[in-house]
Amino acid sequence: MHAQTEQLLRGLMLAGLDGDAASYRRFLQLLGSRLRSFYRRRLSGWPDDVEDLVQETLLAIHNQRHTYLPDQPITAWVHAIARYKTIDLLRARQGREALHDPLDDEVALFDTADNEAAEARRDLHQLLATLPERQRLPIEQVKLAGRSVAEVALETGMSESAVKIGIHRGLKALAARISALPKPRAKASP
Repeated sequence: MHAQTEQLLRGLMLAGLDGDAASYRRFLQLLGSRLRSFYRRRLSGWPDDVEDLVQETLLAIHNQRHTYLPDQPITAWVHAIARYKTIDLLRARQGREALHDPLDDEVALFDTADNEAAEARRDLHQLLATLPERQRLPIEQVKLAGRSVAEVALETGMSESAVKIGIHRGLKALAARISALPKPRAKASP
């Protein structure tokens, strides 16, 4: 089969080089079919690239037809061009795929989140520091530390009602302070 393909393609190519346009067109059609099959097997994960690669290879073969040596196997010459086109595609894909690869900033991403959390804690503690102790302490112990109202009441000597009232009044005061803060400006569109 390979010898028949070689003989057929070689004959059509040589006739095409001698000016027979119909033979050259037939050579390109047969070769396109063979290349399509060749690339489909090798690039099964990238079916969208197969037809583009077939066309690029046929164009390269057409542009380089003057380099074909008639005493050499046509299939080896075509295979070399197809191989280079495949390598070109893989290099191009590698470059495109690299755009989707993480750029070792995974740590920076989490550092940012840690920094933002630390900044939020600092801001919260600064806001809490503006409250009287009867409001600040119950919020810190019940809402932030997750302790029960009864535990905080027992530890501080406050009644459970006083702890609840302290939380309520403290949160209300914090909300008023936060709403009084200047709002960040929206960035102007370019």
